[in-house]
Amino acid sequence: MPTSETAHPFLAAPHRTVLTLSVPVLISLIAEPLTGLVDTAFVARLGSVSLSALGVGTMALSSIFWIFNFLGIGSQTEISQSQGRGEIDAAQRISSLAILLGIIFGLGLVAIGFGAAPTAARLMGADGPIHDQAVLYMQIRLLGAPAVLTTVSAFGALRGLMDMRTPLRIAISLNLMNIALDALLIFGWGPVPAMGVAGAAAASAASQWFGALWAIAAVYRRLGMARQIRLREIKKLLIVGSELFMRTGLLILFLILATRAATKIGPDAGAAHQAIRQVWVFTNFILDALAITAQSLVGFFVGAQRIAQARRVATVVCAWSMGLGIALTLAMWGGRHLVAAIFVPQSALALFMPAWLTAAAIQPVSALCFATDGIHWGAGDFRFLRNAVALSTASGAAALAWIDMSAESALTQIWLVVAGWIVIRALFGMLRIWPGIGQAPLRC
Repeated sequence: MPTSETAHPFLAAPHRTVLTLSVPVLISLIAEPLTGLVDTAFVARLGSVSLSALGVGTMALSSIFWIFNFLGIGSQTEISQSQGRGEIDAAQRISSLAILLGIIFGLGLVAIGFGAAPTAARLMGADGPIHDQAVLYMQIRLLGAPAVLTTVSAFGALRGLMDMRTPLRIAISLNLMNIALDALLIFGWGPVPAMGVAGAAAASAASQWFGALWAIAAVYRRLGMARQIRLREIKKLLIVGSELFMRTGLLILFLILATRAATKIGPDAGAAHQAIRQVWVFTNFILDALAITAQSLVGFFVGAQRIAQARRVATVVCAWSMGLGIALTLAMWGGRHLVAAIFVPQSALALFMPAWLTAAAIQPVSALCFATDGIHWGAGDFRFLRNAVALSTASGAAALAWIDMSAESALTQIWLVVAGWIVIRALFGMLRIWPGIGQAPLRC
């Protein structure tokens, strides 16, 4: 584990270091959505009611858990900066605090979520048997909420230490366990009764607790657990959490508004939009790997007060992100007919193709958006990111309101607005580094 007193491998081999750290993150990030596809395939055998209930439950819970990603982002930044300063005791306290907050917030979600699940299912349009199964699914999955948030916190701590391989091993193992338990609990075997969609929820909750205990043990082995937690560190992490909470909420709000607008056009537009959005979200996981790596490296050099090296990290990561974004654009162009054949009804093809190509064309800019997010996370520039997202979301929401939903190009216009939303975020992210607008922490 490098400290400010030792040579960091990035100094000698910047490109190799970025890639070595990013690849394990990438694999761990895509493990969960791939497992989600397996969950969907299993539950699809139960019929459309169970599959619809799964969709309602996973959408609601994923949005809630995503809002609490500040536990991982905040702990990763604080620990990487502490490591850069050579303050291992501070890293120990932050990791213990983040895990404790994960448990507390998770228990709060269990307490609130059990009673709120029926209302949440109704708000998402579920009724009758779909509503009942969705509520059951959410209530069982909520039993794993403390484990989910604890794992997020522990992964942030490990990645702050630039240990990307342990989260990878945990992510792969818990998702394989989830798949095995799906087969057992959904359909039953021997003395184990078939539980249907409730079995899918129980499989997820059990595997999440397995992963959480492993992650806590890994943090304990690396840092130990603090005997005391300082009030100012609690306050700092909660302030960071509030800014990230607002930023994430604004991101979700815009995506909901875009989906709502597409749905208002008609069923064909809604189906085409869903196909594009699913692939687009998957590409986001790919781009996020470089962002997480940038966060740890920038945090280390900012903590060590080596701003020139932090800017060098920014240059290398942005270059690789741009290349990855171009590769994704080419892949989406080349795979457009395959995606259309698998995910898009024949009646929606005319609406799908121009909107798909718009989403493909914006990938290089989206890559820079993710890269600069990670760079500013590492620098602790959370308020700036919150403000940039607030501006882009306000602009995007206004633009969505002006679209004529009766126009033939309405869905393409929605994705052009999404592209503009991304461009604003990427532009401010880049200007904060080069030349360094406002009180930029990375300005030399």
